[in-house]
Amino acid sequence: MITHEDVPAAARRISGLVLRTPVLEVSPGLFFKLELLQHSGTFKVRGAFNRILSAGALPAGGVIAASGGNHGLAVAYAARELGVRAEIFVPEVASPVKVAGLEALGAHITQTGAIYSEAAEAAAKRAAETGALAVHAYDQAEVVAGQGTTGLELMEQTGGVDTVVVAVGGGGFAAGITLGTSSAAAPSSAGPRIVAVEPERCPTLHAALRAGEPVPVEVGGVAADALGATKLGGLAFEILAGPASGARVESVLVSDEAIVAARRTLWARHRVAAEHAGAAAYAALLSGVYTPAPGERVAVVVCGSNTDPATLTT
Repeated sequence: MITHEDVPAAARRISGLVLRTPVLEVSPGLFFKLELLQHSGTFKVRGAFNRILSAGALPAGGVIAASGGNHGLAVAYAARELGVRAEIFVPEVASPVKVAGLEALGAHITQTGAIYSEAAEAAAKRAAETGALAVHAYDQAEVVAGQGTTGLELMEQTGGVDTVVVAVGGGGFAAGITLGTSSAAAPSSAGPRIVAVEPERCPTLHAALRAGEPVPVEVGGVAADALGATKLGGLAFEILAGPASGARVESVLVSDEAIVAARRTLWARHRVAAEHAGAAAYAALLSGVYTPAPGERVAVVVCGSNTDPATLTT
């Protein structure tokens, strides 16, 4: 179980280990939270640090994680900074840029399985054999609370917004943002609306809301290496679909074409070098699947930069 109080506690725990990433007001009332400038290139290092530091004494086997790439980079970075061994399992679809990053961080890498869920099964088996601390990509309370510090920080930096637009894979980030923004809101407010954006070909939250519970989905498309969870996390479903959300969460889908266009636009207009998953939230605004009301203050979380710069205009 996780509560709003866990997010400020996580912020205190990881203070000094993560960056306070900048917020850019790109037009009146439209903000970019540039979490792609975080250590390891994504928000995920927040959850990785919080999970590892919350565990106390670590086993001799160190830490272990399965990842499409970004979570692995975050765990490898946190482990290196804390002086512990990291073993990372990634699927065959993992970006070569991300695999190279893992190697540079000194992680022990196993590339196995066609998709993330198959790599996760292999990692779970290995953790049972070695006793290493498992750091889940999105479905652990400490990880969700750590990711939620992004929302807490965003509210402090902007003075508050009406809406936060955020990409969803397994749902841990959006769940954390929901908790973090509400914990920072005024006592009389439930917090900002959360627009949860998924690729049409990776609709874990959308499918879960329709079914009334997390259900398996087929995944694919340009953002599958980072948003390719095959099932929404249980914690994320409790937070995003449960009474604690206060009906604040809106689920929308964007096409691969919209994501590609948003990524290209982020670079062309703002010189923000995002990966496809990092551009997914912005794609919701550019494509019109989410249209802010007049005067609405909106923050878009640009959440990942682990990409080949040579492809930014393609």
